[in-house]
Amino acid sequence: MTKQILVIDNEQYIQEVTQICLQTTAGWQVITASSGQEGIATAAEKRPDAILLDVMMPDMDGTMTFQKLQENPVTREIPVVLLTAKVQASDRRRYDEMGVKGAIAKPFNPLQLASQVADLLGWSL
Repeated sequence: MTKQILVIDNEQYIQEVTQICLQTTAGWQVITASSGQEGIATAAEKRPDAILLDVMMPDMDGTMTFQKLQENPVTREIPVVLLTAKVQASDRRRYDEMGVKGAIAKPFNPLQLASQVADLLGWSL
C-alpha cells in the first residue's frame, strides 16, 4: 500500500522539493500544508501515515503544532519527523523528549530524503 506523507512547511519551495523527492524516489503520495493550523486540520481529515514538520514557521511553530497534534486523539498516533536547521545535540534531546520520531537537517539532500524518513520510521523502501 502506498504511504501518504503530510508535509507541513511555510516555504512553497520546500513543499515542492519534498513532494517531488518523495514521490519520485519512494512512490509515496504527498500532501502539503503551509501552516501549523492548516497542517493540524489536514492531518485530522486525511490521517496520513507520517508527517514531516518544519520547526521554524510564523504564527504557530513546529513545536506548538506537534503539541496540538498530540492533544488530538485522531492525530496523536501519526509519527512526526521534524525538518529543521536546528539539529544540535541539545535540540535533538529536546525533540526526543517531545516524542517526535526524529529530525532531518535542513538543507537536506533531496535524493536521500525518502531513505532518511524510512529509516527514522522503520519503513522499508
